[in-house]
Amino acid sequence: MYAYFLEIQKLMQTVQEQEHAQIAEAAQLIVERLQLGGIVQLFGCGHSQLLAQDAFYRAGGLVPVRPIIIEPLTLHAGALTSSKNEKDPTIIEQYKEQFDFHENDVCIVISTSGRNPAPIDAALLAKQSGVVVISLQSLKYHNQPSRHPSGKRLEEIVDIMINTHTPIGDGVLSYNKIQFAPASTVIGSFILNALFGEVIKNMASEGCVLPVFESNNVESNRSHNEALIANYQHRINFN
Repeated sequence: MYAYFLEIQKLMQTVQEQEHAQIAEAAQLIVERLQLGGIVQLFGCGHSQLLAQDAFYRAGGLVPVRPIIIEPLTLHAGALTSSKNEKDPTIIEQYKEQFDFHENDVCIVISTSGRNPAPIDAALLAKQSGVVVISLQSLKYHNQPSRHPSGKRLEEIVDIMINTHTPIGDGVLSYNKIQFAPASTVIGSFILNALFGEVIKNMASEGCVLPVFESNNVESNRSHNEALIANYQHRINFN
């Protein structure tokens, strides 16, 4: 237990020290885009898709956040199927209507390895739509060749790359050469919450109305959340 805690703390410290500038830059871009009426769209496959869902409709989280859910790329549609489809260079073209990009949106593409066609094509589609693209990935994989027909990796396409620093294979512990105790979800969530926290702080400093959900599990006036949902429901399905 303590060994895992220690390794996660080390990764968090590395991210804090080496990615603070990128997180700050990404946060300010998001603030500017939100003020222009955009939203944040998050894309990922498999376990990376879980991070996109985790940021959605979250107590204490940003309201204008939309996960891009493509069923064949989700774990609940089949783990092996999701893994296979992530490598399919035609999958995004088949489901591109799911993205619904507007010019002031921000797209965060989550892909630990940054080498598979689906997240790369999602980033390319966002760029073609004039959307700011941010990646959440581990550059530990930078020597792993791209599987995209262009030969490009994700970090070569996006506007801002935030490095999770998670190790190749994901596990931070090992025994007899068996790697275990994955870190990408923990670190990915850590970064996304830090990023959105910075967005909210920046908006507060500029005197903006804060688009932040209150918890539905505490006694409060529900009109706050209802008003925010009404403001964004033309772009985001909260039902």
